[in-house]
Amino acid sequence: MVSHGILSDLASMLNIIQRRFGSGAQSIAPHLVNLRARGRAILCGPIALGRAAFLLGLAIALLTGAPARAADTLNWETNRNRVSADIKAGKLLPLLEQIAAITRWHVFVEPDTTHTISAKFNNLPPGEALHLLLGDLNFALVPETNASPKLVVFRTVMKNATQLVRPIDTTEDRARGKVIPNELIVRLKPGAKIDELARALGAKVIGRIDSLNAYRLQFEDQTATDAARQQLAANPDVASVDSNYSFDRPATPSGSQSSSMPPPQLQIKPPPSTGRIIVGLVDTAVQPLGNGLDSFLLKPISVAGVAQLDPSAPSHGTAMAETILRSLAGATQGSSSVQILPVDVYGPSPTTSTFDVANGIAQAVNSGANPINLSLGSTGDSPFLNSVIQDGSSKGIVFIAAAGNQPVTTPFYPAASPGVLAVTAIDNGQLASYANRGSFIALGAPGTSLVYYQSQPWVVQGTSASAAYISGVAAGNMETTHGTAAQAQAYLQSHFGVTIVPAR
Repeated sequence: MVSHGILSDLASMLNIIQRRFGSGAQSIAPHLVNLRARGRAILCGPIALGRAAFLLGLAIALLTGAPARAADTLNWETNRNRVSADIKAGKLLPLLEQIAAITRWHVFVEPDTTHTISAKFNNLPPGEALHLLLGDLNFALVPETNASPKLVVFRTVMKNATQLVRPIDTTEDRARGKVIPNELIVRLKPGAKIDELARALGAKVIGRIDSLNAYRLQFEDQTATDAARQQLAANPDVASVDSNYSFDRPATPSGSQSSSMPPPQLQIKPPPSTGRIIVGLVDTAVQPLGNGLDSFLLKPISVAGVAQLDPSAPSHGTAMAETILRSLAGATQGSSSVQILPVDVYGPSPTTSTFDVANGIAQAVNSGANPINLSLGSTGDSPFLNSVIQDGSSKGIVFIAAAGNQPVTTPFYPAASPGVLAVTAIDNGQLASYANRGSFIALGAPGTSLVYYQSQPWVVQGTSASAAYISGVAAGNMETTHGTAAQAQAYLQSHFGVTIVPAR
């Protein structure tokens, strides 16, 4: 049972709504009644306090408030669902960054929204606290299935809140976030030796990409890391120093009851005298495909150890490989010499890093892959990874990457890196509701793919599938036209190019 105090909080917020809208409350009375009824019905059930907090936030969603006063401290007790604040002339974005760090909510704000916070209060529920902190701005706290709630702050309409607010960079947040703590990526100039340098810094060399003169260093703590960064930046033998960012493992496909669509129908043929086209698939490990498709897979490469995959379900990499081949079958009328080089950058881990992704790209480039598919990513912008991609682009290699599965304009990397074709999801002729819509996006393609694993159909949805689809088209175009990667890129832009127009 959830405490009577939370029920009282919900009731008190409904009263605030009625006081705020005055006579206008009649127009929203049915919604208030529904919220009150649903709130009591759900809150009285055997649910966690966190779920109750979601409903608490929903009760005050989409309201505007009156400005308050004061600034400096924000004490958000997530275990008690109580907030205290003393803020004088605070700015909106730093406040939202702090809220995101404390609550672990996914916070989105309408671009170019400004607001001066001036508020002082003690021990208020989150809903009332947001009401006072955000003043005249609209907001909604939306529960998410199997994920943290989403706080949306906007001036005009809710769908315009597309800018992801990154949590404030505290020590605790760095440990939880995308930057891997106590690590640096160092790229040396030709002739320099990493081992001597690492010993002088008190660091361990835990990763090497000798072809790039790039090394992954690990330090004892953050103080040592920060000190080493300063020393490396001043060292004439060092070409660059960068943080190492983590990439979450992409979601696996979901099972499908049945489908009338058969597996890809594709026959292998000998390569032309000009050589075989290889699609580099930098992803999770790829399982046997079956259905006569395994001849299209080259010997896999792993830069992250031996994968431990669920034998009863297709991995993300497996789904991407079959999506590429299904697209390739359509582009080549069912007969192709194109092959896929699987490069596993995850191994048995739930995450990978920009260092391992760069290593995977280097392995694919050195093996002759072009194009290279990157159906992965994060919001961490890595100059090191960008430089590796730019090196490949300068050699004529086409990089195709997923734009991300959040309906935001926030850059998602490596899709947003220079020289990469970022692909978002288009379903039924429209931008998919879940898909990124940032200005960095170049192409749009179907976001839903059907794959077969052990003769059973599985559905994969997201911009990962969109990128894989485009990679298959690119390879098929290069094969059928005997054209270059640059010509294939021009074909993609003319047939799949999209222009994202911001909502107004």
